Amino acid sequence: MQRFSQQELQQAIHANVSAALAEDVGDGDITAMLVPAEQRVQGRVIAREDAVLAGSEWATEVFRRIDPSVELQWHYRDGQAVQCQEDNVLFTFKGPARAILTGERSALNFLQTLSAVATRCSYYLSRVSHTSVTLLDTRKTLPGLRLAQKYAATCGGFGNHRLGLFDAFLIKENHIAAAGSIAAAVTRAHEIAPGKTVEIEVEDLAEFDQALEAGADIIMLDEFSLEHMREAVRRCAGRARLEASGGVNDSTLVAIAETGVDFISMGTVTKDIQAVDLSLRITSGY
Repeated sequence: MQRFSQQELQQAIHANVSAALAEDVGDGDITAMLVPAEQRVQGRVIAREDAVLAGSEWATEVFRRIDPSVELQWHYRDGQAVQCQEDNVLFTFKGPARAILTGERSALNFLQTLSAVATRCSYYLSRVSHTSVTLLDTRKTLPGLRLAQKYAATCGGFGNHRLGLFDAFLIKENHIAAAGSIAAAVTRAHEIAPGKTVEIEVEDLAEFDQALEAGADIIMLDEFSLEHMREAVRRCAGRARLEASGGVNDSTLVAIAETGVDFISMGTVTKDIQAVDLSLRITSGY
């Protein structure tokens, strides 16, 4: 369930790399100038922990932008599991030393951050593989990296929730209060943007019944107990898709998935991540 196109992804890569190089390189890498301009090197990037790779196109674009003569040879594709072994190389590189040194941090920042998202997503997906639930990311992303992190989530097997406030309705408590009722909010949403997904967040079974009757496409069960989730699944009987949200963590995930809900959304996979430990090593000159 990917919500973006390849063209949108390429635009995001271009914008992300432009911003990264602008803030890191500025008007020139003065430390790299210590190295002779003609010096050429080769080396490799390894993983110091098990991970799922994501972000290879961002890293490739960093070096391409700095110096197109830098050559990268990838040994893994995004979405593949990488084992932590000394001789297990993510990619090798060769080219001008100055370009390699200048691009190292920006390239690794993208790889470490996006691989962290993919790795966490893959782990959670493995916990619920015995169920039919689809795990989703959220809008709780790092500013400027919305599409990058949502792409990384798909590398780890997640689906994408809405990209932003523009591509689907998510009607919450304050929207309902302002609209007057659940039914009024859902009706108005269908009038404003016919064909757009209309999701509504409910806090109890009484609100759930109203949302179901109003014709919501997706009903988000906010902090429902397991018992109430199972009851919502029973009452729904396929009339809408159900999403569990709130209170989802490592200890509750499996039990929630086993209630029979269609989706579980997890903001933790993009906002509470720890960068994957990667190392770039220059091995020799040539």
